[in-house]
Amino acid sequence: MADPTRLQLLPLIRTAPNEEACVCDLTECLGLRQPTVSHHLKIVTGAGLLRREKRGTWVCDAVDHDGLDSPQSMLRSPADVLV
Repeated sequence: MADPTRLQLLPLIRTAPNEEACVCDLTECLGLRQPTVSHHLKIVTGAGLLRREKRGTWVCDAVDHDGLDSPQSMLRSPADVLV
């Protein structure tokens, strides 16, 4: 989670309409390409801080408030997140 891009994701998504965003909403803000942003979102989701919802061909990411409140989410090892 210490990666600067991953640290930027939560505030960007929290301030988005309905507290959710798709990759295409985040690429310009972060100045990164879609595959890179998707990779970072996958890691943050694996850490339990985001939840994903598929809508047709789109996937929307939203802050998982339960995950943010859970001390376990902060104690997961990097190996757990990369699986």
